[in-house]
Amino acid sequence: MLKKKLTSFRIIMGGFLIIILMGTLLLMLPISTVGEAGASFTDALFTATSATCVTGLIVQDTATYWSLFGKFVILLMIQIGGMGVITIAILFSVLMRKKIGLSERSIMQESVSASQLGGIVRFTLFIIKTMIIIELLGACFLFPVFYKEFGLIKGIGYSIFHSVSAFCNAGFDLMGEKEQFSSLLSYQGNVLLNLTIIFLILAGGIGFKTWDDIRVHKFRVKRYSLQSKLVLAMTVVLIVLPAIYFFFGEFQDLDLKDRILTTLFQTVAPRTAGFNTTELGQMSDSGILMVVILMLIGGASGSTAGGMKMTTIAVLIASLVSVFRQKKEAVAFGRRIDTDAVYKAGAVFMMYNILFIFSALIISKVEHLPILTCLFETSSAIATVGLTLGITPGLSMCSRCILVLLMFCGRVGGLTIVFAALSEQRINGGRLPVEKVSVG
Repeated sequence: MLKKKLTSFRIIMGGFLIIILMGTLLLMLPISTVGEAGASFTDALFTATSATCVTGLIVQDTATYWSLFGKFVILLMIQIGGMGVITIAILFSVLMRKKIGLSERSIMQESVSASQLGGIVRFTLFIIKTMIIIELLGACFLFPVFYKEFGLIKGIGYSIFHSVSAFCNAGFDLMGEKEQFSSLLSYQGNVLLNLTIIFLILAGGIGFKTWDDIRVHKFRVKRYSLQSKLVLAMTVVLIVLPAIYFFFGEFQDLDLKDRILTTLFQTVAPRTAGFNTTELGQMSDSGILMVVILMLIGGASGSTAGGMKMTTIAVLIASLVSVFRQKKEAVAFGRRIDTDAVYKAGAVFMMYNILFIFSALIISKVEHLPILTCLFETSSAIATVGLTLGITPGLSMCSRCILVLLMFCGRVGGLTIVFAALSEQRINGGRLPVEKVSVG
């Protein structure tokens, strides 16, 4: 009876809850903070949720408030959150040479958004190897930057921390030693750091299915799966169009080199890493709204990024085009898109928009803050981005709890939580009568 109730959705959600609670307890220990007393429960819970859900929103500066042990706990939670709890569990099973049954494979398929059950263990190991290789490469490229400023030991630690944080799209940084809550502002003109962080964010955000297609088919894009084609196409669109807007509409006071770097960085980072190299509060309202849109879209399914996902938006666009062309089915790249995918895309789109808008309304009312500022914070939370306009540390308990719930929902997935909460429906062979409804 118990086994039947533990559906794959409930196991995935429960796994994240366990990691968050364990991280909260560890961060509450006196050894986790710089001061003698440990963190409060609320601060520890918020930080643990943000790290495990690879968000990056913080209520205490990571560099100055947490000790070396605390930073290590945060880094570990970021890595687990980026890989996925189920991926870690499968890894341990493989290392201990345990047999992985059909139920475990099914859970893994749901966890990484794999298209098929066959070869899921091999795909899981590919995910882990890819993460390790890319994170190590990222650390190697970041090392010269941090070594020059912090020395050998600290330079290695900073390189690893920021490489993992960037690839997992977490947005946690250790730059608080220069100025609290400053993110990467002091590296605005550093070409090596900017390009490395941009690459790591994109690498983590395009999804492991896309990386697998690149590994197998190399540059033969025609052989890629439809999902990979949609992801790559949306990635190009979401880089080019916002970059044009940011270059001509924002950052006018910077010289050409810094303007180009800042434009590229702020185009990529909102999906969904949470680093910033410019003061977001100095952007225009239209620029802030553009960042909100990018945050909500996020990365690819089965990636370290959050958001509604690029494939969700691509499916909705394909569906929109099919309606305009009076076609019965959505198509893309010469393939029909499954109707079930269209339904789920619509559900995810509505769910994210309802949650982030209504949460912003509540926070705005409770905190007496401008609605656009609150929309920015709630979109950052539910899309697991971590960018902020600076209001998060000063929020009340009520507003912090709302952000915690949004971060959890954004990382685990809204549909996963709904499917986990609802009992399994009995299969009913009957179909209700059809009646036409006018829309539009």
